Amino acid sequence: MKTIHTRVAGALILASLAGTAFAQNDAQGGGQGPVVTIYSTLNPGQGVPRDALAQAKYNGGWSNISSIVQGFATVRQYLKLDLKNGLNDVRVTDVAALIEPTTVSFQSLTAPTMTRVLEQNFQFDLIGREKLLEKYLDKEIKVGSPAGNSMSFTSGTLLSTAGGIVLRDKGGQIQIVGDATNFELPSLPQGLLTRPTLLWQVETQQPGTHTARITYETAGMTWWADYNALFAPGKDNNSGTLDLSAWVSIVNQSGASYPEATLKLIAGTVNRVQPQSIRYKYRDMAAVAMEDRADGFEQKSFFEYHIYTLGRATTLPDNSTKQIELFPAVMKIPCEKTLVYDGLAMDFDDYGGPMTDQGFGGQGRTTVDVYLRFENSKAAGLGIPMPAGRVRVSQIDPGKGANPADAMAEFIGEDVLKHTPKDESVLLKLGAAFDVVGERKQVDFKVDSNRRTMEETIEISVRNRKDVKTNVIVRERLYRWANWEISGATQKYEKTNARTIQFPLTLEPGQEGKVRYTVKYSW
Repeated sequence: MKTIHTRVAGALILASLAGTAFAQNDAQGGGQGPVVTIYSTLNPGQGVPRDALAQAKYNGGWSNISSIVQGFATVRQYLKLDLKNGLNDVRVTDVAALIEPTTVSFQSLTAPTMTRVLEQNFQFDLIGREKLLEKYLDKEIKVGSPAGNSMSFTSGTLLSTAGGIVLRDKGGQIQIVGDATNFELPSLPQGLLTRPTLLWQVETQQPGTHTARITYETAGMTWWADYNALFAPGKDNNSGTLDLSAWVSIVNQSGASYPEATLKLIAGTVNRVQPQSIRYKYRDMAAVAMEDRADGFEQKSFFEYHIYTLGRATTLPDNSTKQIELFPAVMKIPCEKTLVYDGLAMDFDDYGGPMTDQGFGGQGRTTVDVYLRFENSKAAGLGIPMPAGRVRVSQIDPGKGANPADAMAEFIGEDVLKHTPKDESVLLKLGAAFDVVGERKQVDFKVDSNRRTMEETIEISVRNRKDVKTNVIVRERLYRWANWEISGATQKYEKTNARTIQFPLTLEPGQEGKVRYTVKYSW
């Protein structure tokens, strides 16, 4: 009896699939590598941690990957096929494990009008120890178990594989083998799969060699942008420059590799209907075309979105994260350091009416936030669509001496950059100032219910404990009601939106600045 030997559950089993035409991919004759277009549903700056991927595979295998890798890809592959006249069975095994079967299409580019697909199937019942043994129920097998330094073999008819191997020997006795590690099996049954497989029944009236294109969508792929910025402070403590570089990270956990692929990234909000009415929106992301870098990303409009194509082929291995430069570093971007004291730092909710409670919002914070602002303009060295992503900012610490080797870039904060078109401002919140503190207090409050008015006086103090002059913006949120009027203020202010005003302060070293204003609400 011809047998197959296997030692462990994960051993490789070769399936025999006779009488079927197998497709060769582009490397063997298609002449063109795959084209992979990736979409992403990640929040900017979120990324995909490696430990989350490992945990997903450990707990639920491929079924959990799509919930971690938030995105998908469309894949186009070009194949060489030898087709006979009439009906042909075509199998393609180099496809993703997370393929969406309803998106699969097959087309002969050689004879599109004389070739048609009658049926298509996606087969994913992959071989493994349990799946293989199920094929031998009610058949005779030999099972080996460890016995000291040797193996003890038992033969019989396989009755069950649940909770152990259950055999019936020739005398009718039932035996349970719970620690089986070796198996001797009859010839391998037909139809077992080692990889996800696409199967088409193709009819053609033009026999011979065909170039075919298959297209499908797969989960388990995503991308995002990351920026690295190096801040150099200016002489006045309120300005400086940034050196900015950007990278694209691409995760492929789809279950397939894509060698020498044409890579495309889609930017825009693309709706895609999911089961249970879950609707994914594909985050705004963009790449930038650099005229002097043909191998970088090139941008063009595509419907109401943008499509970005890498100017060279790249390989996307399965189970990998790849980084590709988004654009070359841009040096010496002028920027402004801004300190903001937002004593309330609260969002407005619909409270259903004026907030007449005197103590509401009375607890102010002391933290003064630090921001960097720069212009995404051509004059600043940019003027490009900047995709959403995390911006990590560092500053050079020169060290103890004048030796440049002592200088090191130290992390000073990070923020999330939203999709930013050219000629727009970028504002990054990096942290809180150590030597500048604020204080906000209510000094007067009264309500006239008959006249339906309310008046409140607020005093804000900002103390500069630094040794240099510092600019601070005092931001006040008029949270009690939508109808308001400033009846008196010690400083000029700017109305930035319907319920926010700002007071600019310039503080000398050691100086304390004060702002007092009275606001009258009516309803």
